[in-house]
Amino acid sequence: MELETLKYVIALGCLYPNNVHRVRMMLENSANPAEAWEKVESDRVVEAMSHADRELEFIDKHGIQTYYYLDDNYPFRLKQCPDAPVLLFGKGNMRLNEGKFVSIVGTRSASENGKELTRQLVLDLAKRIPDITIVSGLAYGIDVAAHRAALEAGVSTIIVPAHGLDRIYPTVHRQVAVEALAKGGLLTEYPSETVPEKVNFVARNRIVAGLADAVVVAESKLKGGSLITAYDANDYDRNLYAFPGRPRDINSQGCNTLIRTQRAMLIDNAEDLINDMQWVSVAQPVQTEIEDLFADLDSLEKQLIKIVRGAEEGIHVNQLADQTALPYAQVAASLMVLEMSGFVRMLPGNICRAVK
Repeated sequence: MELETLKYVIALGCLYPNNVHRVRMMLENSANPAEAWEKVESDRVVEAMSHADRELEFIDKHGIQTYYYLDDNYPFRLKQCPDAPVLLFGKGNMRLNEGKFVSIVGTRSASENGKELTRQLVLDLAKRIPDITIVSGLAYGIDVAAHRAALEAGVSTIIVPAHGLDRIYPTVHRQVAVEALAKGGLLTEYPSETVPEKVNFVARNRIVAGLADAVVVAESKLKGGSLITAYDANDYDRNLYAFPGRPRDINSQGCNTLIRTQRAMLIDNAEDLINDMQWVSVAQPVQTEIEDLFADLDSLEKQLIKIVRGAEEGIHVNQLADQTALPYAQVAASLMVLEMSGFVRMLPGNICRAVK
C-alpha cells in the first residue's frame, strides 16, 4: 500500500478506535481511503491526522510491517471474520499464511499444573506438526507459558498485544517478546501511543481466535479473557478445545463449563487435538528398549525412568522410594541427575514427570 493511502487508513483507525465496523463501512462506501477521509465530520480530524503522520515515521524507523484487510498479505483466516481489523501492525519474522495455527489461552493466575499442561501440549505439537505456530497474548499465566514453550520447542509464536508496538505489556515479559521476533513476532491492530486499556484486551481476543485453526483453553475461571476468546472461536467456527479439571478447582471451572455445554471438545493431550483436526503429523520414532534409549544411565536411574514414564500425571518422590525400596535421599539424588540431564522434570509438591 502506498504511504499516502496508508496514512488515511491509519487516521480513520485513530479517529474511531475499536469501531471496526464503522471504519470498514466508510471504506467500502468510498472509492479509496482518501475519499473516505474527505467525508469525515469530526472535531478530531487534525489530531487523528497528526497521529497518522507520527505513525508513518514510527513504521519507517522501526521496520514495522502493515497488513491491510484487502491486501494479499493479510492473514487469510482472520480475513474470514466479519469484525477483523482493517489494518494490522507487525514486527518480526511472521508467516501468517503458512502452516498450522493454534491459539492457546487461559487464566492469568495459572496453576503449575496448568502451565505444565500448556508446555507439554506445545512441545508435543511441535514434534508432530513442525510448521505449527502458537498464538497468544503474552499475559501472565497460560499465555506466556505457551509462548515460552514455543520458544523452547523452536517453533513460531505470535504475540497479539492490546497496545501499540512502542511498548511491551507486561514489561516483565519483554525478553519473551524479543526472542519471539526471530521466529514469529508481534501483531496488533493498535498504532503506537496506544496504551493497554481494558477495552483493548477484550477486542484483542477476537484476533487471537481469528488467527487460529484451533483454539485451546488450557485452564480458565468462569469469567475472563480466555472465555471471551473461546466464545469468539465459536462465533468464527474455529475448533475449540479445553483441558478438563477437577470440579471444585476454580481455575478449571471455565474449561469444564465449555466442555459440559459442548462449546469445546475435551482433550488430554496434543494427540487428541491432532486427530480431531485430522492433521497429518510427523511419524514418531519406534520406541526401543529402555536400556538402549538410556544406555549411559546406571541401573537405578533406568529403573526410575521406567517408573516415571509409566505415570502419565507424574509420581511423588515418596512413591518412587516405596516402589524401589530405597532410601528417599538416594532416590532424590538420582532424580536430580535425571533432571539435570533433561530426562525428568520436577514439579511443585515433589512430583516427578518424564520429559523424554
